[in-house]
Amino acid sequence: MLKHLFAAIAFVVAASMPALAQEGPVAAPTVQVEAAQLAPIGGGFDAQKATDAYLATVAPADRARSDAYVDGGHVLMVVDLVYTLVIAGLLLWLQISARMRDIAVSITRYRFLQAPLYVVQYLVVTTALTLPLAVFEGFTREHNYGLSNQTFAQWAGDYGISFAQTLVLFTILLTVIYAVARAVQRRWWVWGTLVTVAFFVVTIMIEPVYLAPMFNHYAPLPESGMRNAILTLAHTQGIPAKNVYTFDASRQSKRISANVSGLFGTTRISLNDNLLNRCTPTEVIAVLGHEMGHYVMNHVSILITWMGLLALIAFWFADRAYHSLIGIFGGNWDVRAIDDPAGLPLVVALFSVFFFVATPVTNTIVRTNEIQADIFGLDAVRQPDAFATVVLKLGEYRKLDPSPLEETVFFDHPSGRTRIYEAMRWKAGHLHDPDIVAGPTSPQ
Repeated sequence: MLKHLFAAIAFVVAASMPALAQEGPVAAPTVQVEAAQLAPIGGGFDAQKATDAYLATVAPADRARSDAYVDGGHVLMVVDLVYTLVIAGLLLWLQISARMRDIAVSITRYRFLQAPLYVVQYLVVTTALTLPLAVFEGFTREHNYGLSNQTFAQWAGDYGISFAQTLVLFTILLTVIYAVARAVQRRWWVWGTLVTVAFFVVTIMIEPVYLAPMFNHYAPLPESGMRNAILTLAHTQGIPAKNVYTFDASRQSKRISANVSGLFGTTRISLNDNLLNRCTPTEVIAVLGHEMGHYVMNHVSILITWMGLLALIAFWFADRAYHSLIGIFGGNWDVRAIDDPAGLPLVVALFSVFFFVATPVTNTIVRTNEIQADIFGLDAVRQPDAFATVVLKLGEYRKLDPSPLEETVFFDHPSGRTRIYEAMRWKAGHLHDPDIVAGPTSPQ
């Protein structure tokens, strides 16, 4: 437009030059210019008022119940840590851990095999000792807040599957770490970090194909407009998904969820039956837009990188603290060097303390990715009101309006208020777009 304007000006000047030469200098023409102030973004739409109005639709009793559930979870974080430290203390001070190591040594003289023999005993003993707490947290408490659909037998079956997976996977991981510790000695914590990161990469790859189906039945979503819409959205975002899967999460709870999981050829889009049954089609697409954002923005790799760096610090801390404590109490515990499996309770206790203190850091890393995925989903799907109503459903077990400090320290997802305000602010910036004009009206 400016190019055309400059050309027109040049043409007028050139055409008028002869006349100007004949008539002499004349006054330059003037034009009356009127200035008008641009309308504010969003017009009369107030994102804050819309956010408050959405939150006001939640009944006070429902808000109080979800707040109590979340607050209780904060308390249980401390309880879990104390429980872990008490169990570690019992295993060490009563020399139960040393006896388990001696049993492994009596079975085989090969040190490589002694580690898994010890780890299996350790996992069985600690699982038995923590079972009462696990029952309260995973079954009783979930029923008290109306979040579980399982009988105790069903819950126990899932718990047994989870224990079996843990037994196999962590026995493999710890066996390799102890082998590395024997081989490299002083720098074991560096190599231990690398082994751990590699282990979790492999776990992420196999989880959607081999691990998750042990808990739920996965089936392709039948041919439908919903399936086509999801695949179209995925393909426009460069996600190499050929199918969409649904799974029967309603056999466990009423929670809604979806994910784009897997790596290196195992990527799949999955959504649970609660999402399909409890949400509108636009809400389903809004959730999938968020989940696809994680994939497109490579959040899995980013999280692995950040958590790998944090794990490196944790391994270094464990190494330093382990040697210091063994130097003082090693004789009482009958625990030797870092490659002695009998020291595993101490290592677990040290890691538990480290990651408890690092909770605000880990939560901030995850929460940042979640905020980015929220914004990606809003841009990709353009359904701010559907996203807001989904957030209200998530508020059944997530506090909708915590204090800023609580959100920073304890929340690994943005709070309900933060997410709804973010959606309404996005809407305010796109209020005059045709699809937003034709869409639903937000409360004010």
